[in-house]
Amino acid sequence: MRHENIDDHQIETGVFKGAKPGLAAIGDGHLKIMSFKIDLNGHTDHRIIVDDENTLHVSPQWRHLDDGPPGGGTTVEVAMVGRDSVFGASAALDGGISLAEAIVVLPGTAAILNIADFRAAAERSAALRALIARHEQALFAQALQSVACNASHTVEARLSRWLLRVRDLSDSETLPLTQEFLAQMIGVQRNAVSIVAHALQQAGMIRYSRGHIEIKDAGRLAETACECYRAVAAKRDRLLKPPD
Repeated sequence: MRHENIDDHQIETGVFKGAKPGLAAIGDGHLKIMSFKIDLNGHTDHRIIVDDENTLHVSPQWRHLDDGPPGGGTTVEVAMVGRDSVFGASAALDGGISLAEAIVVLPGTAAILNIADFRAAAERSAALRALIARHEQALFAQALQSVACNASHTVEARLSRWLLRVRDLSDSETLPLTQEFLAQMIGVQRNAVSIVAHALQQAGMIRYSRGHIEIKDAGRLAETACECYRAVAAKRDRLLKPPD
C-alpha cells in the first residue's frame, strides 16, 4: 500500500470531480492506494465494510463470510460502484455503519481515505456534503432498481445488464468473472447462467472461456439488457453528472 496526495490522484473522471477543492483541503499523504488481485479461478476474498467505530476495513481474511452474510443467507448484488464512485461515503455525514459489505470483484487499485479525514473535509465543504448526499441517493436508486430487476426480468436481460454495468465501471471489455459468481450476483442457479452465456456467445455478443468474459458487441448486448440498465444510468446522470 502506498500513500499519495489528494491532488496526485486521478479524480477528474470520478464522482467527486466537482468537489476536488474540498478533498484537497485534507492535506498531503492521507490518500492510501491499495491494489486488489484475484486468483486464477477469478475469486477474491477482499471485502470492505465500515464498522461500529467508523473505521473502514479492507480485509482479505474474512473468509467466514464467503458463504453469505451472518444468519445463513446468500449473497446477491444490490448495487455496484467502480472507477466513478465510492463506498462508505455516508459515514462522512452521519457516522453510521455500513448497511452492506462491498466485495471486490475485479483486479485493480482503489484510493482509501480515513473516515475521520473525509468527515472533516465534508464539514468544511458544503459542496462536498451535497455531493455525498446525491451520491448516496444514486446508490439507493440503483439498489431499488436491482430488486425490481431480479424479481421481474429474464436471466438473459439481467445478465446482459450486469455485464454492461461492470464494463462501464471497469472501462474494459474483458472481465475476469466466473459463471458461479455471475449466478450469485443476479440470484439464479449456475446452469441458468451457463445456458444464457452460451446463447449470447452464439449470437456474437460475448466470448466466454473459463473465468473470463469478453464483450464483443456492447450495442447488441444493450438491446438484450432490460430497461434497468438505462434507467439506472439516467438517474445517476441526473443526480451526479457535472455541468458542462
